[in-house]
Amino acid sequence: MLPSPRIKGWCPGAWRPMATGDGLLVRIRPPMGELSRQQMLALCEAAEAFGSGLIELTSRANFQLRGVTDTTWPSLMAFLVEHQLVSADPEAERQPQLMLAPHWQAGDDSPTIASRLQTRGSELAAMPGKVGIAIDAGKAPVLCDSAADFRIERSTEGGLLVRADGHTLGTAVSDIEAAVEQLIRLTHWFVESGGWDSGRMRRHTAPLPEWAPADTAPAASGAKLALGSHPAGQVVGLPFGRATASMLREMLRELVAPTSVTAVQVTPWRRLLVKQKLVQGDTAPAVDGLIRHNSDPRLSIDACPGAPYCEQASVATQPLAERLSGLKNSSVHISGCAKGCARRSPANVCLVGEGGRFNLIVNGAADSSPVRTDLTESEALDFVRKLIEIS
Repeated sequence: MLPSPRIKGWCPGAWRPMATGDGLLVRIRPPMGELSRQQMLALCEAAEAFGSGLIELTSRANFQLRGVTDTTWPSLMAFLVEHQLVSADPEAERQPQLMLAPHWQAGDDSPTIASRLQTRGSELAAMPGKVGIAIDAGKAPVLCDSAADFRIERSTEGGLLVRADGHTLGTAVSDIEAAVEQLIRLTHWFVESGGWDSGRMRRHTAPLPEWAPADTAPAASGAKLALGSHPAGQVVGLPFGRATASMLREMLRELVAPTSVTAVQVTPWRRLLVKQKLVQGDTAPAVDGLIRHNSDPRLSIDACPGAPYCEQASVATQPLAERLSGLKNSSVHISGCAKGCARRSPANVCLVGEGGRFNLIVNGAADSSPVRTDLTESEALDFVRKLIEIS
């Protein structure tokens, strides 16, 4: 039985940073899931000037700055507000996280819905800090595996629907305004029916109200953005969700004229869509350290920051992930503790830190029962390699 990790019950923000093993963790929600080129450069500058220079991309499509201190945090916040990376109003951060399906364009339903929902954000019920909303109104939903408690999606018939997490079917609505109204109403039902005790919608056992029948199927899910060339520019991956500010700055430089980076859209898949104006025959320059090919073996491994970055982790995770990245055809999850922040779904092989050693889980999540415990890093490597060779 794995020890119970300490669940804080809230997510860090910019106005409410979280103390971790390497200082304060400051999380930034890109407005509408996108930053302009200048904002992205400002983010890189902030990471180096006020933190450790590391930038992470979370499974909720947020950026994280690490290594911020109590001394540098006030100056960081002034800088972030100046560059419109965070709202000057701390209350804005209390609204639920909005996650947009990437590759939206102006005029699409997803950004229109998100904009309407932001305008009416004060009408949403006050909910637990981890609750989030997915706006996934493209032809095929792509955020089905991403954490969200309430979803606006496209139905099999092509209309919009509102779906509560944990339910395979949703409620059909007539238009964008009806979708926003239904979602707001659903958040109030969630709270009034005991949602604060449940914490998350998928754990909420109260039956849905009569006015929210789960009777409409969402459209078949689509594929997440493939790495490499994209009609809007380039899709690049961050190894294990992390890069240095210098790497991301290099990505943004116009090394091949007349290439021009216009904006960067975030995804919950450790990938960035770098929107560019390209002429025929022009290509974006490669950047050392970033992932540009779907065949890269690091894509099959999920790893949290681990020690010394996370105070709950007793093992270093990312060096081990690099050592295991040559293994193919298997999903591998390396977690510093049983919380399993990097991956909530089961993996073929999962290594979980405990007391400076590793527990080995097969075909399970970080909180599943291990088949081997108290392994050194070398022993864990040997077991994983043998398991994958057998499979």
